[in-house]
Amino acid sequence: MSTGPKTRFTALVLAARRGGEDPVASIGRCSHKCLVPIAGQAMLARVLEALAASRSVGALAISIDDPAVLRESSEIAALIERHDIALIDSAATPSLSVERAVDALMAPWPVLATTADVPLLRPEMVDHFCARALAADADIAVGLASATVVLERYPDAVRTYLRFRGERYTGCNLFALMTPAAMNAVGFWRRVEIDRKRPWRLFTGFGPLAIARFLAGGATLDSALAAASMRLGLTAAAVRMPFADAAIDVDKPADMELVESIIRARGDF
Repeated sequence: MSTGPKTRFTALVLAARRGGEDPVASIGRCSHKCLVPIAGQAMLARVLEALAASRSVGALAISIDDPAVLRESSEIAALIERHDIALIDSAATPSLSVERAVDALMAPWPVLATTADVPLLRPEMVDHFCARALAADADIAVGLASATVVLERYPDAVRTYLRFRGERYTGCNLFALMTPAAMNAVGFWRRVEIDRKRPWRLFTGFGPLAIARFLAGGATLDSALAAASMRLGLTAAAVRMPFADAAIDVDKPADMELVESIIRARGDF
């Protein structure tokens, strides 16, 4: 009988508001997107339940700009109490919020960072990601799903993909910070936050050859990560996720409809 991984992660859920009016929060008539119900349950509650049920997670924390709002949901308040979830004030951006949370949690390694808008997250996805991140022996690991995996299951899903030689990949909002050296990537993460819809700009710090190879789709995912590792002074690895659902987050009303239909189809409500 499996007893789970020897190393358990501190799971950090980013749940703060991020400026301006959020279309999903507006439709759900909630102050925060994370509180919007999907198939009758708040998105944040679904994420917390998946993390708490994972064999790979040992402690949980939430980063949010107004912790008091979480107590307004009896369901979320109960989860916080049951699992002794730490509440940490967020910073101006997700990357800075991670940095602040790591400082507040004091040597929490390894850290699994995710977001509150991935209500399709399941314990088996978390376990797969964490196991592969541990096996990678890297400072930081990023969860990615290939276009082949996503589009085979959801051909109409609109995602932003990075093109590499042989395949395109989209993010899964899963980040493993394995060692303190992972924090060297915070500056690059800030650039990702700014330029995630213009992915070619992320390569501007790597020189003209890297840009040309990226635009031509000539770099493999692994070679691009090797270049990033050298540039950032750490070891970065990709965890290829075989779950199409792992790549579906809720950024807009159409995403809400898709996610709700998926949840109802699998009877998870």
